[in-house]
Amino acid sequence: MGEPEKKNKVRATVRLRVVRQDSPDKPGSRRVEEFELPFSPQMTIHGCLEAVRKKPETSAGARVLPIAWEASCLEESCGSCAMIINGRARLACSTSVESVSPAGQTITLEPLSKFPVERDLVVDRGRMSDALERVHAWVTLGDLQSAAIGPRESEENQQRRLELASCIGCGACLEACPVYVPGGDFVGAAAINRAHLMNQHPSGAMEKRKRVRSLMGDGGVADCGKAQVCVEVCPKQIPLTESISKVSRDATKELFWGWLAD
Repeated sequence: MGEPEKKNKVRATVRLRVVRQDSPDKPGSRRVEEFELPFSPQMTIHGCLEAVRKKPETSAGARVLPIAWEASCLEESCGSCAMIINGRARLACSTSVESVSPAGQTITLEPLSKFPVERDLVVDRGRMSDALERVHAWVTLGDLQSAAIGPRESEENQQRRLELASCIGCGACLEACPVYVPGGDFVGAAAINRAHLMNQHPSGAMEKRKRVRSLMGDGGVADCGKAQVCVEVCPKQIPLTESISKVSRDATKELFWGWLAD
């Protein structure tokens, strides 16, 4: 008779290691707390944080304040739950426990490092909004506002822009970028992609030169280090490097031939 079959070991718990901070003005309160909670199939990082919220008790048995983190849609559409999970920027709502800890290792959660910490895993991403304002990332309607019908365009062009428009503002591309650093000037891939999107719009194209020129100075598209890690971590798989390349080409044309249009 052969040896009896070994039963698969059933995973019973999840171990979390969370980097915490009480408030923006208390960097000295930064610390690490560990938690252990029951595992359930298809459990996500968001589910883990919810379990800790219901029972905020460390693995050592100490009662603590619930972990602060952001969440809204829970379907990878808002980007608010972005954080560093085991060293990489990911979305808590769509990251499963088994995908980052297949063998039961401890899962480490940290706030995004490129933005000021508000509390625990919550960060202030206002810098992203400032970058969008710099590149004029919207369409100015002007006289078109009263028009009953907007400019017509092909379905092919619409689908091309839809891919670029899927950005959820999570900041994962900026977290991964080696050039985008706290206190730096670089606007980052998200803002450059947004400028390219607006430049492809029939009405937005009227202000293309304004956007391109805004990206020709310090912190603009020329500061991109071409590491290409932004496109690797983007949860929506936006072709960010293509957007950067095309805006860079537009900036070069403006630099050499823009005076002809003045």
